[in-house]
Amino acid sequence: RSGLLEVPGRKLFLQAVSPPPRLILVGAVHIAQALAPMAALAGYAVTVVDPRRSFATDARFPNVTLTADWPDDALERLAPDLRTAIVTLTHDPKLDDPALSTALNSPAFYIGSLGSKKTHGARLNRLKRAGFSESDLARIHGPVGLSINAMSPAEIAVSILAQITQVRRAGAKGPAAGE
Repeated sequence: RSGLLEVPGRKLFLQAVSPPPRLILVGAVHIAQALAPMAALAGYAVTVVDPRRSFATDARFPNVTLTADWPDDALERLAPDLRTAIVTLTHDPKLDDPALSTALNSPAFYIGSLGSKKTHGARLNRLKRAGFSESDLARIHGPVGLSINAMSPAEIAVSILAQITQVRRAGAKGPAAGE
């Protein structure tokens, strides 16, 4: 934290500078198109991962870092840390499951995955068979996002960003928004 520091005979002001939190979106889908700019406005450095080159284009995601690597390879390279949120959005186990496996082996502060309760249950069963424990699987927010009866891609994006914010700020001190 920034603040005054007293050393013998001097007072110094130290300004803490840290990189922005990161949001890695797996799947260059309509929800990602809405979520990426919202997250950027909230201060996140956003990366969209999708090996389907027809989806992950600069035209669909202006001013967003894109990678066409397979999700597990991309996440290994991006090395998620305690300031990283990861959200899978493809509905495709070939893309989401490897990403989730890599995410679960990282210290990412948030892991979310799009899909219905039924889809999420099947996903958890696959990951359990892959060797993940109940406590590992409990890290995945699925269905992703706060329950606000979201319908459109933009509303779903709002619910996802709200849940990421809720998790990120869970231990934060100070007045809540609007106080």
